[in-house]
Amino acid sequence: MASFLRVYNASLIRRPILAQSATAAFLFGAGDIIAQQAIERQGKNHDFMRTARLTLYGGVFFGPALTKWYQLLNRIKFASPTKGVIYRVWLDQAVLTPVAVGFFFGTMSILEGKGISGAQERISANYQSTLIRNWTVFIPTQIINFAIVPHHLRFVVVSVVSLFWNTYLSAVNARTPHEQLPESPDVDEKSG
Repeated sequence: MASFLRVYNASLIRRPILAQSATAAFLFGAGDIIAQQAIERQGKNHDFMRTARLTLYGGVFFGPALTKWYQLLNRIKFASPTKGVIYRVWLDQAVLTPVAVGFFFGTMSILEGKGISGAQERISANYQSTLIRNWTVFIPTQIINFAIVPHHLRFVVVSVVSLFWNTYLSAVNARTPHEQLPESPDVDEKSG
């Protein structure tokens, strides 16, 4: 295990896009498997094309985009470390996240063959509640991440948290417009 971690750490430094795209592909696929088996109880009716779509999304879209995003955030210089954490978290959650949530639902709809109208419907049905939930998970995660984690490992921290987040996203993405996942009272009040 230690040798794997050494090789992985070295690949994060030498080939960040490749390593982080492979990590994202694996974790998006794993999140979908967990969603289908543990949450939806699909058993032998597992939708392997759905898992493939999410794996593709993680490796082709999410991994490279997030790698470049973190490289950009790491290049920005701030007057103090505290300001750096505050502004990086703000940029991450106020600029990237709203776009990424919409892009996820839109891309999944198109990959499923539902076209632009299907993407619009899915975004309309899921965007606000997903974005609010994202903030409850990733604002605290990113504060810790930007405050204490070395640059080359920040994607890994987000990826570990994302395994659980990807499980949630997969379940939300798979539900029909009339199905609802259990809502927490705070989210219901905020989302209208």
